[in-house]
Amino acid sequence: MKLQDFFATHPVFTYGEFVEFLSIQGSRNVKTRESILSHYTKTGRLLRVRRGLYLSVPQGLTPEKCPVDPYLLASRMAPDSVLAYHTALELHGKAYSVYEEFVYLTRSRSRPLNFRGQKYRGVAFPKKLKDKDQESFGVVSLERSGLDVRVTSLERTLVDVLDRPALGGTWEEIWRSLELVEFFDLDKVVEYTIHLENATTVAKVGFFLEQHKDTLMPNEGHLNRLRSLIPVQPHYMVRNGRKAGRFVRGWNLVVPPEIVERRWEEQH
Repeated sequence: MKLQDFFATHPVFTYGEFVEFLSIQGSRNVKTRESILSHYTKTGRLLRVRRGLYLSVPQGLTPEKCPVDPYLLASRMAPDSVLAYHTALELHGKAYSVYEEFVYLTRSRSRPLNFRGQKYRGVAFPKKLKDKDQESFGVVSLERSGLDVRVTSLERTLVDVLDRPALGGTWEEIWRSLELVEFFDLDKVVEYTIHLENATTVAKVGFFLEQHKDTLMPNEGHLNRLRSLIPVQPHYMVRNGRKAGRFVRGWNLVVPPEIVERRWEEQH
């Protein structure tokens, strides 16, 4: 593969990917790498987004007007980047609304980036997954422009947005987005929920599945596994700021009334 072919097939690439390409070509000279990147950045063939991250500028375009795939860019923000939460819903084509913030999971400290009016934000993997070395549970690869993008599966995303709703949007957004998914592997949903070891999250997932039993068809085995792990005392679905809600006895969960009553349907 020639250098121009690498640029053509890598609309977004990291320094590490560039180093790997040159190594395959037989070049391992650090100065050569730096010289090439510097030259093509100055000539407008490359656009440096931030340290170690570049956009390839197609022939005939300027860096200022070079298109960017935000999902592909987010997937290269960290070496272990995994698109998650609302961003995962968008990438899977199951988000009710399109957001201008792109969230990815990473073990490393990754500073937020604002680029062309869009925000890229790295968040930590759930601690329980890190403790068990299970960060890759429910992570799949999707293709974007010929490149692999790691993203949480729909099953894991369902649990994740209920576990950390602030990263999923409003309750209406979360509910409407998840309701766009026609099928979940509920064995995987339950297994992942249990991995997180959070009784409130267990109750939220159980409540969601039971509320959608006609469409998602959870069996008693799924629900009973979750029921065995719900909080002993009533927990609020919204952990911060305990507002009045509807107590759902079967899950020991205090649920915001707009969710139980699906108030957003009255507004449309």
